[in-house]
Amino acid sequence: MFKITPNPPEDDSKKLNEAADRALAFYLDPKPENPTLPPGQLFTVAEGADLECLLANLSETLASVNVMASDLAFDLDGARRSFALGIQQMVELSELLANRALDIAVPR
Repeated sequence: MFKITPNPPEDDSKKLNEAADRALAFYLDPKPENPTLPPGQLFTVAEGADLECLLANLSETLASVNVMASDLAFDLDGARRSFALGIQQMVELSELLANRALDIAVPR
């Protein structure tokens, strides 16, 4: 019987099998990468988070801090109250900036 395609040389077959094994191992049996975090870092942000998600969470966090600083300021008197109100105003400004950045990044 006549064969249309010749047999591949042995070297190419061996290389092809090794390449196929590497590709299958890469996609079907991935090795977890060990991220190198700076020493002492307790918190991290998820790698796959998009800009809208990050800005929305920043805005909500700043809103919460704003309420906490406001409540604290009204429980204090004198210089401590002024200090807490200064912190509250800086948080309010940061919240406004975060909301504006969110509006630019994800227009509604």
